[in-house]
Amino acid sequence: MDQKKNWFALYVRPRHEFKAKAELDQINIKNYLPIVKKLKQWHDRKKRIDEPLLHGYIFIFADEKERLFSLENRCVIKCISDHGKPAKIPEWQIINLQNMLNHKGDFNVFDGLVEGTKVEIVEGPFKGVRGILDKSLTENNLAVTIDLLNRSIVVHLPKESITRVLSN
Repeated sequence: MDQKKNWFALYVRPRHEFKAKAELDQINIKNYLPIVKKLKQWHDRKKRIDEPLLHGYIFIFADEKERLFSLENRCVIKCISDHGKPAKIPEWQIINLQNMLNHKGDFNVFDGLVEGTKVEIVEGPFKGVRGILDKSLTENNLAVTIDLLNRSIVVHLPKESITRVLSN
């Protein structure tokens, strides 16, 4: 009986994305590691290097047996799940990601901080205040709306000074 294959996201050990890909290739499990070229600067030189777009993740196209087999890889920590079941990623999302990366350009990945996310300020004079992420102004500067007396105050903060709040 041929099981249907699906896309799954695997969470891998830090800085082991390329090693996980090599090991999955070696055991013939179809995988996709989205990479981008980044210009890195050291004190004495600059160099373009390949870097994973989504640090800590690699995608596999596998049936259930292959998915379980891939979890035996020493670089893989777990399969991303949704309500206790392995999360299946629609193929159109993987195709869109591949198409986006085929076009040359700069890409920024925002780690869960999107407009409308409830956040708490964790440092500075507004420490402990909760608000709603208004928009990202620059890579390192965020605007947070704080409701006070039916007025909105927009505070511009470095992204390190806020944390995501999941519930009230």
